[in-house]
Amino acid sequence: MTEPAPEEETGQAFSPEALEAARKLFAGPVAFLKSAPALKFLPDAEVPEVAFAGRSNVGKSSLLNALAGRNALARTSNTPGRTQELNFFDVGDPLAFRLVDMPGYGFAKAPKDMVRQWRYLVNDFLRGRQVLKRALVLIDSRHGIKEVDRDILDMLDQAAVSYRIVLTKADKVKATELDAVRQRTEAEARKRPAAHPDILATSSEKGMGIPELRAAVVEAVG
Repeated sequence: MTEPAPEEETGQAFSPEALEAARKLFAGPVAFLKSAPALKFLPDAEVPEVAFAGRSNVGKSSLLNALAGRNALARTSNTPGRTQELNFFDVGDPLAFRLVDMPGYGFAKAPKDMVRQWRYLVNDFLRGRQVLKRALVLIDSRHGIKEVDRDILDMLDQAAVSYRIVLTKADKVKATELDAVRQRTEAEARKRPAAHPDILATSSEKGMGIPELRAAVVEAVG
């Protein structure tokens, strides 16, 4: 029985050169810059940015840490909805681009005013950030796209921000289930005006799809 090619597992083929260039870039300096609880605290729009969005506990911090090859670049929390700020990370020396960790959404126990504040912050950032090249929307492989995820997809479509869906925790489901979730997700992405057609499947724990995700980030800012 033949093993599936890496791109069949993760969702897209990148050339060995692209994968290696992305690996080298992320192996260099990657550092936390600042947190912005409001738009007035945003860093200067001087380099391209790629934002990461996802509902609470989707594994966003773990994925950012795996992407950068660091254990504690992004803080992980067991408390959903704890991060309510835009967190910026510098990549490269000289500075090549920035990663933006957007506050998690979909936390059921959050006060209504916190949810409202989240919507204002995220929506204003998406609509007004000229250097934002792409958003990566993280979806749990075990559940697929939920209604709460569609809210952020709608916001991205309306803001005309190019985005790509990334499946997380792909090691937690069987290959047949992952393939089914991927097909459903791709079918929905094809109907959305700002969505990238290719879906990436990843696992922070196993390292699955991380090289491809690095290459996808570099491709987006290139």
